[in-house]
Amino acid sequence: MIKKALPVASLLVLTALTMPAEASADEAPATATTTASIKGWGRMDFPAPGNDVQVSVDAHGTYTKDSPSFPTRSSGTFRVYHRIDQGKGKPAFVNWGDFTVDCLTTGGPTATVTGTLVRTVPGGPWQEFADRHARMGISFYVADKGGGPSRIGLSGLPKAGETQIAKCMAPAADAAVIKGGYVLQGKGLLNP
Repeated sequence: MIKKALPVASLLVLTALTMPAEASADEAPATATTTASIKGWGRMDFPAPGNDVQVSVDAHGTYTKDSPSFPTRSSGTFRVYHRIDQGKGKPAFVNWGDFTVDCLTTGGPTATVTGTLVRTVPGGPWQEFADRHARMGISFYVADKGGGPSRIGLSGLPKAGETQIAKCMAPAADAAVIKGGYVLQGKGLLNP
């Protein structure tokens, strides 16, 4: 009887090992999407005296298992503000631009955001860029606490006739953040 029971028991064990396991009610279902975001405000170091450059951002990106590197959807806004002291009792020159985010990519402590200019100082130096919805790219390096300054990189805006900067592209984050800061939530891992 033992000789007959062993092959049957072996067959039951083999069947149990090769059958797919059912998920328990306590396990979270696998997700096919993940999100990333960067939020905050910072004043960047600018090499010319009398210049005040500030960048505020609230950008979000959604990624899927089919597109884990580039977002399938991006949203949010960013603003670039630039004030220049004119000296000699003249009022300061102020320029700013509001951008609609069209891409947010993240990796480790870095993020790249691009967007198109939708609003600026009426009749100001960026009006022509706003009229054609020119794209700008900004990169961020968000340092860990005690890891040195965070950094920002700005692409600038393309002049008429120049090639528009591509979505999701920006220069290296080379200017130190001297006031303020950013909170970066990376996209994390995707489950199939």
